[in-house]
Amino acid sequence: MFAGFRATSLQLDDTTIFARVGGTGPPLLLLHGFPETHLMWRDIAVALARDFTVIAADLRGYGQSGCPVSSADHSPYAKRAMAGDMVQVMKQLGFKQFMVAGHDRGGRVAYRLALDHPDEISKIAVFDVTPTAAAWDRADARLALGFWPWSLLAQPEPLPERLIGAAPDAIVDNAIVQWGSPAGMFSTEVRDAYVEALRDPVHIHAICEEYRAAATIDREHDAADQANGRRIECPLLALWSSEGGLETWYAREGGPLAIWREWADRVEGRPVPGGHFFPEEHPHQTGAALSKFFDDNRGNNASNRVL
Repeated sequence: MFAGFRATSLQLDDTTIFARVGGTGPPLLLLHGFPETHLMWRDIAVALARDFTVIAADLRGYGQSGCPVSSADHSPYAKRAMAGDMVQVMKQLGFKQFMVAGHDRGGRVAYRLALDHPDEISKIAVFDVTPTAAAWDRADARLALGFWPWSLLAQPEPLPERLIGAAPDAIVDNAIVQWGSPAGMFSTEVRDAYVEALRDPVHIHAICEEYRAAATIDREHDAADQANGRRIECPLLALWSSEGGLETWYAREGGPLAIWREWADRVEGRPVPGGHFFPEEHPHQTGAALSKFFDDNRGNNASNRVL
């Protein structure tokens, strides 16, 4: 996996970030979701590396990245902090401006990058998400039952930590099946890697803190941006599962695109075949959609390496 990529661990201000880097061309950052790691991009990254310099990173608290000490307000695991990590990562790799694609939790970091660092982000793609505050504002039994980590992992410690630690294999297996992906979609190697990533108590706590941040301080940051009229200025691509909740939950208000247009000026997107994990279920189609969307940025980004 990740043939032709190099592995690196970058020391940042308060943590370390693990990433795989490969390819040539304009820089493209790929961010994963839960319960995945950077490994979710294994097929897409290699294909995109023909045309882009691809960086697939583990978010803080996930995979092989570090787990900084949290705080009472969960701010070390706010998407603002996680976005700041990625700006540092890209600068250390030599890029002053870049494109970003994020699935699930990574999608939330991606749009926070665009809001907090507009000069650094030229385009973003978000997969199977709506903005965090928008999702919570519309939350009902469908969200609570369908995407159970939102409410379960946001509970005060140590309950969710103990539950994950007691059965990490059940967490991964339930997510794969309940979120609409076919049985056997993941190889044993990949499935076992995701389970192993949930065995470490320090990482488990960090992941729960990230969900607690999403239920609290992330919503505050989103609300403040909305109140101040702050918007995503760069082009945004939103793709979502045609078999998942986003396809039907918000139909009365125009679907996910209508919600994203409350936050961004230039939005395009559509539902795509597959379940929540469609980037892994259909990597070739997903990679092609990303390549098409990001392709016209090649000329703009070719000179973005810091000399």
